[in-house]
Amino acid sequence: MLISRLVDRAIRPMFPSDFHAETQVIIQLISGDHNALPDALAAFAASAALSISDIPFYTPISEVRVARVDGKFIVNPTLEQREKSDLDFIVAASIENILMVEGEAKEISESDMLEALKVAHDVIKMQCTLQLEMARELGKTEKRTYNHEENDDTLKAELHAQLYPKVYDVARQQLASKQKRSELFGQIIDEYLASLPEDTTINKDMVKRYYKSIQKEACRNLVLNEKVRLDGRKTNEIRPIWSEVDYLPNAHGSSIFTRGETQSLTSVTLGTKLDEQLIDGAMFSGNNKFILHYNFPSFSTGEIKPNRGPGRREVGHGNLAMRALKQVLPNLQETPYTVRVVSDILESNGSSSMATVCAGSLALMDAGIKISSPVSGIAMGMISDSATGKYAILSDILGDEDHLGDMDFKVTGTDKGITACQMDLKVDGLTYDVLSEALMQAKEGRAHILNEMRKTLSQPKPDLKPHAPRAVTITIEKDLIGAVIGPGGKVVQDIQKTTGATIVIEEVKEKGLVNIFATNQDVMDAAVKRVKAIVAVPEVGEVYSGIVKSIMPFGAFVEFMPGKDGLLHISEIKWERLETMDGVMQVGEEVKVKLIEIDKKTGKFRLSRKVLLPKPAAKAETPSA
Repeated sequence: MLISRLVDRAIRPMFPSDFHAETQVIIQLISGDHNALPDALAAFAASAALSISDIPFYTPISEVRVARVDGKFIVNPTLEQREKSDLDFIVAASIENILMVEGEAKEISESDMLEALKVAHDVIKMQCTLQLEMARELGKTEKRTYNHEENDDTLKAELHAQLYPKVYDVARQQLASKQKRSELFGQIIDEYLASLPEDTTINKDMVKRYYKSIQKEACRNLVLNEKVRLDGRKTNEIRPIWSEVDYLPNAHGSSIFTRGETQSLTSVTLGTKLDEQLIDGAMFSGNNKFILHYNFPSFSTGEIKPNRGPGRREVGHGNLAMRALKQVLPNLQETPYTVRVVSDILESNGSSSMATVCAGSLALMDAGIKISSPVSGIAMGMISDSATGKYAILSDILGDEDHLGDMDFKVTGTDKGITACQMDLKVDGLTYDVLSEALMQAKEGRAHILNEMRKTLSQPKPDLKPHAPRAVTITIEKDLIGAVIGPGGKVVQDIQKTTGATIVIEEVKEKGLVNIFATNQDVMDAAVKRVKAIVAVPEVGEVYSGIVKSIMPFGAFVEFMPGKDGLLHISEIKWERLETMDGVMQVGEEVKVKLIEIDKKTGKFRLSRKVLLPKPAAKAETPSA
């Protein structure tokens, strides 16, 4: 799904806007090579197929992955190189312009990102040239003719003359409410349609289509000509921000983050290794200990839609937020926890994925997760006119500005640098100068949002919530793993049942890791005591509390440690001489003993009880008569 989005977002702008024929491109991975990751090649393949067809397609595009290892940029790295890289971007472009960017980075600078895009673009130009040569070689340079729209230029001109001034006046009212703007824009078209006679021959669907174009043009010209946005903000102004943490009493961490009319309620849950996400991909398999879910219910935009599984948009936005936050997490491979973040969008008017990043950062800190730095995110937009050369870069875009604009550029980062980005262009490209300007304006916006977040919570809380699971990891020798598990899991299951703790055992680097999770200290102490008793190594001279397991004529066998019995000889029970074991001890009796010897050959244990008892005073000798 994520790879399909990478292809679709790059190719879609390259079709003519009036081409409405259903077009399907199917990309299948037939064979995979770890030295040539296929996701960065999918758009290249799709564009090549379109280029040698007669389907209308403006110009070839391609995508590459760019990484940086030891300061050196690498295009389409191997899996090993990618894992060592401090940035991982997939870049789509035509010969002339950058079209799409998606990726993550370890707090890099804006200049580093621009350099990565330039390196990627140089390779993409060669791949696009190759597609053009292939199309010429195969004689596939002519595209089919089509006519998918019925148009009436006279009607279009009349509508523009009559409705454009009214739309422009509504746009100039600078209304902060999305709902109020929609009502006023809707009234204009409703009044026009109501004014038509019942027997009109005017195509009402055509009218609605032209009206959308008029509305888009008026809103764009308002920004370009007057530098005024629909809600009255300046081009670099951020909407009002309100946030709060510890919002949900039973979650392990939570926050609510509101920016304008966009709101995310985010929760953090801490789980065990049993909760890890299983990854089984074509080129990678393993487990993921950081999971982020992004939910976008229909009520958040005042719509009615069936509640089904997450769509491509939800998966893509959740993946972007996950990439943004994972850069500042502690090394989860060294901790027993699985961390799950869930963002529920309660209201949306632009940039809900960036609200998820901000809310997620606050919720992680509220949960006591030691992130290295808080992360904020911002969605940038752009409105441009190629004829006049005018353009305006917009910070923190509204949903309306996303639809009518030419760019949707989401950037996340810390004070140190960028952690993730996602950019989509709806025009023929973006110069590096304009892109650089957008990045610097985004940096200012991110800093402002971070400052607002710090007013709520500036650093991770010192400890987990009282009801969050505590974790203790005990490292044991590899050959003791079986003793903790027991036959058929009998031992570990009994510990979990009697204490209430959750225990996960794994083998790592020739050692055993026993991860114990509990919701309170008493449960933790009981479980830790049981495990430590099993794995403890008997030491000569140590005193143990044992249980009598069996009685023999020559003494008793005492289980002084779980699974370890020692002989308590009749001569070591008391200082007084015992002739028989009758009535001295009972099976099941608890007795304190000291380990006095471990036989080097047999490994058998010798115990003593009498050495723990006061030694009787020697009797005085009776004088002879």
